[in-house]
Amino acid sequence: MPDNNPAPSPETGSPAAGSSGQEDRNQRYWFHILAQNTPAARNLHAAKLVDKAWQQGDRVCVVCDTMQHAEELDDLLWNFSPDAFIPHSVVPDSATTCTDPVGILLCPPVAEDWETVIILSATLPADADRFKRLALVAHNDPNVLNQARSHFKQLRALGIEPRVHDQRKR
Repeated sequence: MPDNNPAPSPETGSPAAGSSGQEDRNQRYWFHILAQNTPAARNLHAAKLVDKAWQQGDRVCVVCDTMQHAEELDDLLWNFSPDAFIPHSVVPDSATTCTDPVGILLCPPVAEDWETVIILSATLPADADRFKRLALVAHNDPNVLNQARSHFKQLRALGIEPRVHDQRKR
């Protein structure tokens, strides 16, 4: 798919009607703010995004900061759906190749390797504007929200205006 085509929204599964150019590009970037304030809620939301993107045929990675967090996500993905297995593996460093369609990364993702990137880490990849699709997920915790705001500002500096899905307003 050419880079200027709108990506399916994780919520709707269809491109935004009537969008073009910069709007198309922005349709590929989502910022999810959860009403819940727990890391478990954030992990569950990320797992739902992984499942949806993988079901749509994407190679998906989740970027996290610690092996403990990667192991929590690994356990969650093993048990996420009673009807289906989500093939995944933990990628501890950039020297490790992920052959599964889903990776839990402890290193920066390479844009050419992944179609959907989900950020749960404190650091936004320097080339975040090169990813086909990117989702930032924050739970309603002051430290995590401050980190997410920093990511949001970095995306804006790259000319990206992510679509915000603020579940706190529901």
